[in-house]
Amino acid sequence: MELLDAGRSVLVVIDLQGKLMEVIHRPRMVVEATLRLMKLSEIFGVPVILTEQYPKGLGPTHPEVMAGFEALSVPKRSLAKTAFGCCGEPAFLKALDELRPRLRSGPRQVVVAGIETHVCVMQTVLELIHWGNQAHVSWDAVSGRGEEHRRHALERMASAGAVITNHESVGFEWARDKNHPRFKDLSNLLKDGQPQA
Repeated sequence: MELLDAGRSVLVVIDLQGKLMEVIHRPRMVVEATLRLMKLSEIFGVPVILTEQYPKGLGPTHPEVMAGFEALSVPKRSLAKTAFGCCGEPAFLKALDELRPRLRSGPRQVVVAGIETHVCVMQTVLELIHWGNQAHVSWDAVSGRGEEHRRHALERMASAGAVITNHESVGFEWARDKNHPRFKDLSNLLKDGQPQA
């Protein structure tokens, strides 16, 4: 699998919502890594899609994540869905095509964060791969109600062709070179160390 290219990438943040966030494994790590991914998207001009699974029942997006999303100046979309996999929601597919049309230079690359790893995240990733996209799952920005759910889902996604990555790798791949004009912004964002559990 090739390295990420900011010009072909989109970040998808899946269902980081109220009731779900109360029960997942290592929620603080997920929130912090997701916030960093959104900031990296801002630095490198990568569009962002944020989804909510049945918000009437599960509640709104985590307030820190929503604040980070609303602060973005890059092209972005937010949408509610009932399908577990994002690709089952027509508005998601439309947003994906509008924000990051397919290019002749290679397949669209979708960086994925969110919950739950073994349900909505995994179904989305498998669907994205099926439809010819590359899926890069940031392991530090995904979780579920238990570490086993997360671990086995990551294994299944990897066996299906997904890249299991992390937010720092995403940033350095989007930069590619220390002479990138936004490298200092990347360095400043990451100098505080890893998100905490």
